Amino acid sequence: MASILEVRRWPDVRETFSWDALGPLFEGDRARLNLAHECVDRHAGGGVALRLATADGRFVEHSFAELAQWSSRFANLLEAEGIAAGERVAIMLEPSLAFYGALFGAVKRGAVAVPLFTLFGSDAVALRVDDCRPRLLLVERDAERWQSRVSGVDVVALDARFAARLAEQSDVYTARTAADDPAVFQYTSGTTRALPEAVRHTHRAVVTLMVAALYGVGLEPGDRFFCPSSPAWGHGLWHGTIAPLALGIPVGTLAGRFDPARFAAALDTFAITNVAAAPTVYRMARGAGWTPARGRIAKCSFTGEPMDGATREFLSGALGSAPCSMYGSTEVGVVLVDYPGFDGYVVRPGALGSPAPGWDVAVIDDAGVPVATGGVGEIAVRRRGTWFPIKDRGWMDADGYVHHAGRSDDVIISAGWTMSAVEIEQVLLRHPDVQDAAVVAITDAARGQIPKAFVVAARAGEAFEREIQDWVKTRLSLHEYPRAVEIVDALPRTPAGKVDRRALRAREASYPQGGHK
Repeated sequence: MASILEVRRWPDVRETFSWDALGPLFEGDRARLNLAHECVDRHAGGGVALRLATADGRFVEHSFAELAQWSSRFANLLEAEGIAAGERVAIMLEPSLAFYGALFGAVKRGAVAVPLFTLFGSDAVALRVDDCRPRLLLVERDAERWQSRVSGVDVVALDARFAARLAEQSDVYTARTAADDPAVFQYTSGTTRALPEAVRHTHRAVVTLMVAALYGVGLEPGDRFFCPSSPAWGHGLWHGTIAPLALGIPVGTLAGRFDPARFAAALDTFAITNVAAAPTVYRMARGAGWTPARGRIAKCSFTGEPMDGATREFLSGALGSAPCSMYGSTEVGVVLVDYPGFDGYVVRPGALGSPAPGWDVAVIDDAGVPVATGGVGEIAVRRRGTWFPIKDRGWMDADGYVHHAGRSDDVIISAGWTMSAVEIEQVLLRHPDVQDAAVVAITDAARGQIPKAFVVAARAGEAFEREIQDWVKTRLSLHEYPRAVEIVDALPRTPAGKVDRRALRAREASYPQGGHK
């Protein structure tokens, strides 16, 4: 019987796929499975594991053997420090040998790895630390500064003392975890609650992830893969890191802030053939004059937001193949794909894709009943016999392609980043001059959506608006702040006294194009 990796025609995938066929891709089973072993140690005799474009302009590579040794030393260090299985280890580092080594070292130990975005401000870090209560927070530098802002956690920096302690440890570690043991807490602004939520993943997640890896990203042995998304977030962590490594394919990514010139240079330097990124990345690269070599990048996928027509046309013309959509949620996984690199599948421009193998997807009404073809409702996936809504509205055409029709909640997706309107509001409300605030998503040509804040305050003017934007930037993240601000006398409220965000959205819709205040 052919391996699931050998089935490369879309009609054959539909006919032959089974969840059981994913098992032979791994060495572990239900009783004994470790995500780090599957992604790192079993490939230690192979070649390159990491291809990194550093923030200072260098292009570096690290082998699977280096990653296996670093992560084993870290696992041994955690054990020596008394960090037990199931305890959390937070990692706030840029993509580097240290980041991936710490991530997989924590997982080897049986601890729970918690990657955190390096551009988070103190409030954003404190929220997540208070929620998951890690034993250790690993940072690049300034351990004392971070220690003063989080309590009950040991903050450690990558300094000489840490390097010496790490070097003392054995570079061999035998993982001892079961498939259902916790492995990773991955934070998201989410769709099920207002504040950041840790989605809890077990070691088994590396197996179910293969559906997205094979049919959403189109990964196959021999790919030279690159994903510029931060591994602190879902796309960069699961699809950009764990998926390729589990298949023995090197990770390729950027450290530091995104720069389109460095992105383009990395693709050329590493001779990349498969790229996965947010649509904004492709838009920015195109705007900066990116001219990819036609025919070299055979597979190009995107997720996080719909892709605009101009960028889609640019990529199709420049690459010689259509960019492929991948859609899902952190809580559920990827459920709609465009099968990059598979013969017989036709990408439909503007659609989110077709159901991934093994998933039953529908558009449902408010009663949870699938609507007729072309009808608008909530996109949902069947789980344990019931329809689970993903909190996006959409419609399905006669050929089974699903199309997006807007968000169903107050989560904002801007340039591929998922943000919480409520989290931004809470930081705004801590400003001494802000009396009330509400945040909604508004349409933006470059980013798809941006957060707009309606603020009640005695002060006004452009200087004050910039001040409160900076207030949020420094406390949450450099990307998570209201890019538009309007000072208002009062916020509209429902009869129950809640802020009427629907009225604010309707108010925005009444403005002419470009007429936002």
